[in-house]
Amino acid sequence: MTIYNNLINGNWTAGHATTPNTNPSDQADVIGEYAQGDAADVNAAVAAAQAAFPAWSTSGIQARHDALDKIGNEILARKDELGDLLAREEGKTRPEAIGEVARAGQIFKFFAGECLRLAGEILPSVRPGIGVEITREPIGVVGLITPWNFPIAIPAWKIAPALAFGNCVVLKPADLVPGSAWALADIIHRCGIPAGVFNLVMGRGRVIGEALVQHPDVAAISFTGSVGVGRSIAEACVKSGKKVQLEMGGKNPQVVLDDADLAQAVELSAQSCFYSTGQRCTASSRLIVTENIYPAFIEALQARMAKLKVGDARAAGTDIGPVVSQAQLEQDLSYVEIAKGEGAVLAAGGERIGCHTGSGKQGFFLQPALLVDSTPAMRINREEVFGPVASVIRVHDYDEALAVANDTPFGLSAGIATTSLKYATHFKRHAQAGMVMVNLPTAGVDYHVPFGGRKGSSYGPREQGRYAQEFYTTVKTAYTLA
Repeated sequence: MTIYNNLINGNWTAGHATTPNTNPSDQADVIGEYAQGDAADVNAAVAAAQAAFPAWSTSGIQARHDALDKIGNEILARKDELGDLLAREEGKTRPEAIGEVARAGQIFKFFAGECLRLAGEILPSVRPGIGVEITREPIGVVGLITPWNFPIAIPAWKIAPALAFGNCVVLKPADLVPGSAWALADIIHRCGIPAGVFNLVMGRGRVIGEALVQHPDVAAISFTGSVGVGRSIAEACVKSGKKVQLEMGGKNPQVVLDDADLAQAVELSAQSCFYSTGQRCTASSRLIVTENIYPAFIEALQARMAKLKVGDARAAGTDIGPVVSQAQLEQDLSYVEIAKGEGAVLAAGGERIGCHTGSGKQGFFLQPALLVDSTPAMRINREEVFGPVASVIRVHDYDEALAVANDTPFGLSAGIATTSLKYATHFKRHAQAGMVMVNLPTAGVDYHVPFGGRKGSSYGPREQGRYAQEFYTTVKTAYTLA
């Protein structure tokens, strides 16, 4: 069995132990053994990053551009191979996984360009004979803590801007899916990034993540994951004066109005709720449907769900891969039972499939679940499930639909299906979410524009696009006497 080590100061370094990376489509398939680091490894990685920072932060922008562009080119050239690895370790279908890898490559190439677009301002002072320059500088060593559901795209959209703007990085990927992050680290290691500028430390969150958050030489933490962990990180960072950026949960609404194109509304709802096995923070898990279209929408969505093929993530024709782990599968099933106990009706799916039909592979397969006649107060509509489980709420009209959509502690993504310009325009302005989709799935965003939410979903500056500089740089104002 191949052992994959941590990358610290340009060297592949063994951890104190290893853990197997297992295929959720086939529990008998072990991808490899991945190093488990400890606090000492974090200390070594931070020290290496701190030592590399002076030279890297003042390095030429052409060298940074060339390194990031080279990384992006290799990712894109290997997208099929890396996509197969991603599908194998995380469980999203191979086409979705290849798309995620391509996005990671595009992100690196975008931020390669940002190296050459660094800008500032020159302003006159209110005092005669004095000039003012406003510039941006890197913040130092950045700790990046990434989740399991996008194991190459989310590391990419954190690493690329951090490096582009002159910071040094210690990456802690999700312990459940280290393979894609290790492959990305290997590419970065070979593409002209000096030793110590980028470091990979794999291991348990409560060990590696905690050590990063508490380390006095880490200037900032960017985290994507659960609400509870995110809040504890925010509290620790505020106490120590670290810059912090959090992307956490979602309970995203998809509104369907009476005037919607039914076929379009059903398709975008199916994609939002169930594709990527519903394991996306932007997935819509609350379908809010006005009463006149409600019966037809439910019937059409049931018919669409009946056509979804659940199975091995890498098999041709699979629409929905496995849930990522046994623990996540149990959580999904428990929420179905909770919803039924509170009065919702299970209209489709919601059952574990023992194995991928015809293959005999034992995986974490779940038939996507549709719960109807639910109410806003039910737990299924208040708490994030993070699986292929959707609930439907019947409302009278647009005004009630908007109120229900906003009745959540989260605010990441919100969608509306309508042919009314009036309602679409009003919803874009009044939906309490960081991202709004009109006649599109709530999941699926571009790599060159800001990503983030409101309320309990996000904290701190936005990720991606030019807005990434708000987190990864600090502003300096300099005065000069002429």
